[in-house]
Amino acid sequence: MIPVPTGVRVWLATGHTDMRKGSGGLSLLVQETLQRDPHSGNLFVFRGRRGDLIKVLWYDGQGLCLFSKRIDRGRFLWPSPADGTVAISTAQLGYLLEGIDWRNPQQTWRPTAAG
Repeated sequence: MIPVPTGVRVWLATGHTDMRKGSGGLSLLVQETLQRDPHSGNLFVFRGRRGDLIKVLWYDGQGLCLFSKRIDRGRFLWPSPADGTVAISTAQLGYLLEGIDWRNPQQTWRPTAAG
């Protein structure tokens, strides 16, 4: 997991993105499409057309970092382009990276009554 400092916002770029883009191309998308500063220290997350690959752009204070993850089975759940830019919490980003529905995570463990 990315060591995310407190107070950092996570922005999802809705729709799909050309995953051939590197840090420069994604940085330009952040500026022009999301209307955000890519050097703000916030995380910007992009998903490819097939839905099995995401890229995260982050400025760590020294330079732009580009992280990617390809999921083996299934797809990353993503908001529709009609939703516009979506901000999520760092906890929701953790769910997203694990392939869990970040909009409505379900607890799998239930306490049992002692007796």
